[in-house]
Amino acid sequence: MLYFFKLIRFKNLIMIALVQYLIKYALLLPFTQTHGVVTTLSHFNFFLLVLATVCIAAGGYIINDIQDIESDSINKPHKLIINKHINENIATALFVILNIIGVGLGYYIASHIGKSNLFPIFFVASALLYMYSTFLKHIVLVGNIIVALVVSLSILLVGIFELLPVMTVDNRPIQILFFSIIRDYAIFAFIINLIREMVKDIEDIDGDYKAGTKSLPVIAGRARATKISFILSLIPLFTVTYYVITYLFKQIAVVGYFLILVIAPLIYISIKLFSATQKSDYKHISLILKLVMLTGILSITLYNFILLK
Repeated sequence: MLYFFKLIRFKNLIMIALVQYLIKYALLLPFTQTHGVVTTLSHFNFFLLVLATVCIAAGGYIINDIQDIESDSINKPHKLIINKHINENIATALFVILNIIGVGLGYYIASHIGKSNLFPIFFVASALLYMYSTFLKHIVLVGNIIVALVVSLSILLVGIFELLPVMTVDNRPIQILFFSIIRDYAIFAFIINLIREMVKDIEDIDGDYKAGTKSLPVIAGRARATKISFILSLIPLFTVTYYVITYLFKQIAVVGYFLILVIAPLIYISIKLFSATQKSDYKHISLILKLVMLTGILSITLYNFILLK
C-alpha cells in the first residue's frame, strides 16, 4: 500500500485537492453574502469534482512512471516502483481504472448541472496526460507545457464548474471578477510548474539522453537550458511584485506575506538558477519551486481580508 501511494504521488494529490477546496471554501463561499457570488455545486458534488480531478491526476502519474522505467532506472533508481514493487500489468490496470472513475465522475457532474458540454474537459485532460507520457514528453518543451497546462486546468476547473453555469446578466460582473482571480492563480501555477518541469529535465538530463527523450537540456545543453529557466523565473517574480505594488500596497500584513513567502523565495530561485551547475542544485530548486507553488496558492485565504478592505 505504501508503494501505491508513492506511485500516485499522494502528496501532490493532496495539494491538488487542497487548492480546489481553498478556492471554493476560502475564496467563493465567504463572499456569497457580502458580494453576491453564486456557486453551482453542492458540497457532495464538489467533492466528486475534486475526486475526479485527483483520479485523473493519479492515473497520469502512473502512466508516466510506466513509460519512464528506463530513464528512472538511471536518474533515480532508488525511487523506481514499477516492476520493483508493483507489477507493470497491475499498474496499467490501476491507470485504466482511475481514468474510468475520473472521466465517469466528470460526465456525471456535467450532466447533473445541465452542462454536458463541460464533460470533454475531463476526457481531454486524461488524454493529454496519456499522450504526454507516451510521446509528447519527447518533443522539446511540448511535454513541459502540457504538464503545466493540466496543473493550471485543475485550478481553473473550479471556476468553470462553480461560477460559469450560474452566471446571469445581473451577477455577471461579480462572477467574472472571481473567475478572473481564479484565472490569475491558474496562470501563476502554469508558470511555476513550467519552470519546475524544465528544472527537473535539467536534473534528469543523463537518463533522458540515454532514453532518447528530446528534452530542452538534451537538445540545447544543460547551460543553455539553465539560462532559459533563469529568464523564465523572472516572469513570476516581476508579475507578483507588480501585483503587490499595484493592488495590495496599503495592506501591510498581506504585503508582508507575499514578500516573505512568495517574492523572497522567487528571488532566491532566480539567484540559484543563475549559478546552478550540479544535479543537487536543480533538485533543491525544484523543491523550492514546489514550496512557492504552495505558499502562492495558500494566499487565497487572504482574500477574505483583501476584498473586505
